[in-house]
Amino acid sequence: MLALFPWCLLVWVLLTWTLTVEQIAFGVLVAALVTVALAPRRRVAGPWLLLHPRNLAVIARLAGVVAVRVVAANVHLAAMVWRPHIPLRSGMIVVPTRMRGSGALTVVGLLSSLIVTNQIVDTDRKRHQLQYHAVEVPEDTQAAYDQINGPIERVLSGWERGS
Repeated sequence: MLALFPWCLLVWVLLTWTLTVEQIAFGVLVAALVTVALAPRRRVAGPWLLLHPRNLAVIARLAGVVAVRVVAANVHLAAMVWRPHIPLRSGMIVVPTRMRGSGALTVVGLLSSLIVTNQIVDTDRKRHQLQYHAVEVPEDTQAAYDQINGPIERVLSGWERGS
């Protein structure tokens, strides 16, 4: 329960994106209720594990990779909008994933969706595939992996064991 409560409160804060005293107080109540409801289900990694030096290094690299990719995707998308003569090849694409744990799949799905040129739609854990809506659909599966989720997965590859 001690590990689950901070995660629940963090989700509340991220969902509401408001830091008033009333909002936090209500969030503490909601987080406590969710913690009590979910605690018997499964063990949860404590958020303090993120402070381990190895984990901080991975998080810093991940933040850097995602930040660069977000800026590049925004510039590319703006260029596509301002030059409408370029035909868009938007559509759905199924991309393989090397991530197996639910935590790692969540990180890949969320972070890759921050990049405006692709948004995760579905996961198929049995087939190890992610489905995305892409502004530009890559030519083949390997190119899709290299452009969409590969860069994030490469950073997470050694870290997945704990998810």
